[in-house]
Amino acid sequence: MHNVIQMADNTRSEFLSFKERHASKLARRCQPRDADIFWLRFERYFEDIYYPLVELYGTRPDFEAQVESLFEVMVEAYAARPEPLRLLDLERQFTPDWFERSNMVGYVCYPDLFAETLEGVRSKIGYLEELGVTYLHLMPLLHPGPAPNDGGYAVMDYRAVKPELGTMDDLRTLATDLRERGISLCVDLVVNHTAKEHDWAQRAVSGETKYLDYYYTFSDRTLPDDYERTLPEIFPDDAPGSFTWCPEMAGTGRWVWTTFMDYQWDLNYANPTVFREMLDIMFFLANQGIDVLRLDAAPFIWKRLGTDCQNQPEVFDLIQVFRGLMRVVAPGLVFKAEAIVPPDQLQQYIGVKTTTGKQCELAYNNQLMVLLWSALATRKATLLSHVLQKRAPPVLIDSSVVAYIRNHDDIGWAMSNEDLSDIGEDPTQHRRFLNDSYVGTFPGSFAKGELFQFNPVTGDARLCGTTASLTGLESALELDDEGAIDLAVRRILLLHSAIAFSTGIPLVYMGDEIGLLNYYAYTEDFNKASDSRWLQRPPMDWNKAERRHDPTSVEGRIHKGLKDLLRARKSCSLLHSFAAVSPIWTDNEHVWAVCRRRPEGTALFLANFAESWQSADAGIIANSGLTDPVRNLLAPGTHLNASQGRLHLAPYETLVLTGDQ
Repeated sequence: MHNVIQMADNTRSEFLSFKERHASKLARRCQPRDADIFWLRFERYFEDIYYPLVELYGTRPDFEAQVESLFEVMVEAYAARPEPLRLLDLERQFTPDWFERSNMVGYVCYPDLFAETLEGVRSKIGYLEELGVTYLHLMPLLHPGPAPNDGGYAVMDYRAVKPELGTMDDLRTLATDLRERGISLCVDLVVNHTAKEHDWAQRAVSGETKYLDYYYTFSDRTLPDDYERTLPEIFPDDAPGSFTWCPEMAGTGRWVWTTFMDYQWDLNYANPTVFREMLDIMFFLANQGIDVLRLDAAPFIWKRLGTDCQNQPEVFDLIQVFRGLMRVVAPGLVFKAEAIVPPDQLQQYIGVKTTTGKQCELAYNNQLMVLLWSALATRKATLLSHVLQKRAPPVLIDSSVVAYIRNHDDIGWAMSNEDLSDIGEDPTQHRRFLNDSYVGTFPGSFAKGELFQFNPVTGDARLCGTTASLTGLESALELDDEGAIDLAVRRILLLHSAIAFSTGIPLVYMGDEIGLLNYYAYTEDFNKASDSRWLQRPPMDWNKAERRHDPTSVEGRIHKGLKDLLRARKSCSLLHSFAAVSPIWTDNEHVWAVCRRRPEGTALFLANFAESWQSADAGIIANSGLTDPVRNLLAPGTHLNASQGRLHLAPYETLVLTGDQ
């Protein structure tokens, strides 16, 4: 206890010394009220900021100067923050769980594929409201390098919008309109790398010493070879290795660290100036009205020889400092980690033990996505229940996961061999079965997809396809088989039910709400033809969207079903992210059950992953803590008797059971 008190005293002494040196600087830029708020926040988060900075950069002789420069960036950003956003900051500090509530429903799209321009997106806000969206993630919209640019994830200017989409003024106007209509805006910030065309990179090429230190460059292959002994290849087909030779760099040529593609140059966060530059960009975007920054490729931002250079301890120090500084300047903004990692590592990105509440507020639940597709193919919930019971965090504090069926990228079968063996599955054969099922070659398969990054030696591959095509709608429509169409629609709604009611914030990918099919025309574009991920990135079909109000159309059936699911989710406080979540074994391998417990009650979610009627012992209701009368949120007015013996579920049906609140 004495050590804790002493640390607190030391921290306060450091803070007071810092405030004394800089109070006049802030006072010159801000009104007294705003200056007081700044110092209150800064004192609150000073320890979260200062100690990780010491860990990261404290041994540098210029450490104090670097901290002074960081403060200058903070003051400039804070003084520039628009008044409506200052008020939003205060509101969200009083309601820190604003993003955890059951009314949060996400929608993800490329702005150009959705509505061509940012102004076009503005014109479609009503469409999003109709579906029930309160969180809009616009895929990369910052100015990328020329194609190929990894779909926009090679950024050459963080302070400008992709010219075809509009301007930064358009983005600011869109953010304002969304906010006024109750929709939070999320955009991508690529933190690991820039495009080779970025000004920093070009100045490094010209030989400027300052900018050479913004990247990892090497005069020969000695260190690159040492690093590559333990580095995995992210895109072995398209970008083998992790280093690229740049013959024009500094006049003599150098090797550049390029984890992903040869045109994406990794930033050197061991250089605190790089940290400060990225912080300044974060503040700039926050002041445009962005609510959520998705930190793209966050696990890769620190390098260490002899490791895979992912998820290093310094990554979490960096995120903690970014978040602490943001909570002083723009606490209305939250971070989302793009960390496609196993559950035990995922927890680190949203805080565990001493870092709880100090990392990202949001992170992707990649494990759930993978397990849902496995369950759909096998018609069994065994692996899904086993893994989530074994690995899922029971309670998330001041944070939430985002749950999704698919995104713009491929589906990789990230399930451990140990977990597959535990349930009696051969790991290699199981992954091969999943790929064969979803490309449609396995007997009886309903799906149509394509492989991505297939390795003919190992047989490993990932999968691409839209939700509708992977769930059988494309094949069913080709056959004009009404029974198969009905099953495909049921599968689509089953998957959306699973992400809406099991855990976290559900994200609907653009077009899934009307059943958009695979986009085979991508092969006609030279810049996309070699990347099968474009199969699942179709442009929005607004003609099909017009049919969403026709209850006899496929589009209408999917849209209404999804809208009803989301309305039910938003009506129930038990779907708040802060809950004790636990899978429950049923007596039927086809039926999955998840229990969510909060102080005000319990919700029990059940899902049938088979195309036939199934049942489960109704005793699961009492075992979850529910007592009569019990109602199904998805069938208003329907009450169940917990002692009725069996719960019967139609093909792909889901139930959301709660007490009669």
